[in-house]
Amino acid sequence: MEILIPISAACFLAGLTAYVVILAFRELTSTRLASATATVEHAFLREQVSELAERRQREQQKSERTWDGFRKFFVARKVPETSDVTSFYLEPHDKAPLPSFNPGQYLTFRLNIPGQPKPAIRCYSLSDAPKPEYFRVSIKRQGSPPNKPDAPPGLGSCYFHDQLDEGDIIDVRAPAGQFFIDPREETPAVLIGGGIGLTPMMSMVNAIVEANPQREVWFFYGLRHGGEHVMGDHLRRIAADNPSIQLNVCYSAPRANVDRQGEHYTHGEQISIDLFKRLMPQNAALAHFFLCGPPPMMQALVDGLLGWGVEVGRIHYEAFGPASVKSAGPKPEAKAGVAYEVAFSRSEKKIVWDGKSTLLELAEANGVRIDFGCRAGNCGTCITAIKQGNVDYPTKPGGAVEAGSCLACVAIPASNMVLDG
Repeated sequence: MEILIPISAACFLAGLTAYVVILAFRELTSTRLASATATVEHAFLREQVSELAERRQREQQKSERTWDGFRKFFVARKVPETSDVTSFYLEPHDKAPLPSFNPGQYLTFRLNIPGQPKPAIRCYSLSDAPKPEYFRVSIKRQGSPPNKPDAPPGLGSCYFHDQLDEGDIIDVRAPAGQFFIDPREETPAVLIGGGIGLTPMMSMVNAIVEANPQREVWFFYGLRHGGEHVMGDHLRRIAADNPSIQLNVCYSAPRANVDRQGEHYTHGEQISIDLFKRLMPQNAALAHFFLCGPPPMMQALVDGLLGWGVEVGRIHYEAFGPASVKSAGPKPEAKAGVAYEVAFSRSEKKIVWDGKSTLLELAEANGVRIDFGCRAGNCGTCITAIKQGNVDYPTKPGGAVEAGSCLACVAIPASNMVLDG
């Protein structure tokens, strides 16, 4: 017997069935979406945990392999780069693995130079990415200053070039310095090297190629002509193999019939903010800028970057030699109407600070002897005990300063002071 269902009831049953199907589909979709979301979240969490574990492992290895004081190294290789720049490959005499370091940092050397009354302390930037078996520094022979032709040439650089040979032993402190890059970051980076200021930039770009080759990098290298060009073939290979790295080589005085634009160099001009504006996108001010080179070049670029709207925290620079860049941020100043007095206890001298000199400069001007090396807050030779008072640092020291002491070469008084000097 056939059962007849009214049309209205049939529609109701059909709608109910469709509703149940829709609910079931939504539940299934929601479950799948939740499962997929959970999978993504778990994968992200695993990635974060893995990255944190790797970072901790790197820090642990660095801590375990580093050392206090000076360690013996020997010159494994001595490789000329140009007529006045040579790379030195240094391996530990004890054959133990080397610590990693932050690309951009430097090594401090204690040089026992024949004929000198005491060891000379010098700092040179590392010029390669971290390697477990060697450190590399690339050093320029410093001649007499152009404006002082009768002055002696650079003591440390000439010792490296003329007296240090493969197999010789040298005393080295562990890598240090506050000027460095994290090669694993994704933020675009602008690396700017002038002259021998190229060396920390080489460490940075080599590390980026190894750790994060997709990172956007603008590389600017400024020099006078091809006779000064260091590691040109290596840089060109990096740029050819890594499209994310834009290489710009600037010759300010290219040699006629020798230096060919497009082959040896990119731009026949000095590195400048105008060049940045022409080449880089409008949002380039959001990148991080790393500079190392002659102080006048860096001062002009730091001032120009600030004028371009780049935040102070995105400008990082390393000054080499005795000069440094004036701080881009707020500078500590003496209080209006206050003249700080600096007393040197052993020399029994009391001097009124002139408002601008570092403590080292103040001591030198008044016949107080304080040993020094780099004059840039890096090597630690000028460390001086503070008996009373406080100091400020317009230029941040390259390493930690012992409590109760100061680095006289970059410190200025922040109160009346008594120093052990």
